[in-house]
Amino acid sequence: MKALVCILLLLETFVFVVQQQVDGGLNENEIADIPTAVRELREEMKKKNEEISHLSSQVEELRKENRGGEIAFSAGLLESGSGYIGPFTTDFTLTYKKVITNIGNAYNPITGIFTAPQKGAYMFRVSAFGNGGTAATVFIVKNGQQMVIVHVNQPQYDLSSSNGVALILEVGDVVYVRLVAGRRLFDNENNHNTFSGYLLFPLR
Repeated sequence: MKALVCILLLLETFVFVVQQQVDGGLNENEIADIPTAVRELREEMKKKNEEISHLSSQVEELRKENRGGEIAFSAGLLESGSGYIGPFTTDFTLTYKKVITNIGNAYNPITGIFTAPQKGAYMFRVSAFGNGGTAATVFIVKNGQQMVIVHVNQPQYDLSSSNGVALILEVGDVVYVRLVAGRRLFDNENNHNTFSGYLLFPLR
């Protein structure tokens, strides 16, 4: 490809020179300088090719970095069966036990906590599902601070809602989901209640 670019540029120069001769735009001294101009063009193309090679190396390094930083998880609330979670008298940290995906193993299904293995921008989503009569309310927490909430309430029938947030995390930051006191969720093998997250891109 690089050789082809050089050939095309040299051909363009040759065509230009011929056109100038036809038009009478070059004198004998300018025609004699053509070999020098071609050599200079070759040197310039060599420099450009070296720059392209350097950029290609940088792109490959970035690809290698991203390949090593693949982080994504998704988990359902109940490992098996069906049933209610809550209500509790205080806010309660949920443990999403049914691991669907856990690339990078940053999510812990025993504690329900995601721990950032590297600095970056992460995307998280949570869904809440319940039955009418008791509201379903959960919120995403970063290092003890509430980020976004999911709240749904109606007097009867099933109720469902979801929310998401992009967060900047440092290494060791934690993200998890809390069920609000007095609220209740229902789940079964259909995984109505899920907690998911993934690395959008690393940050330096």
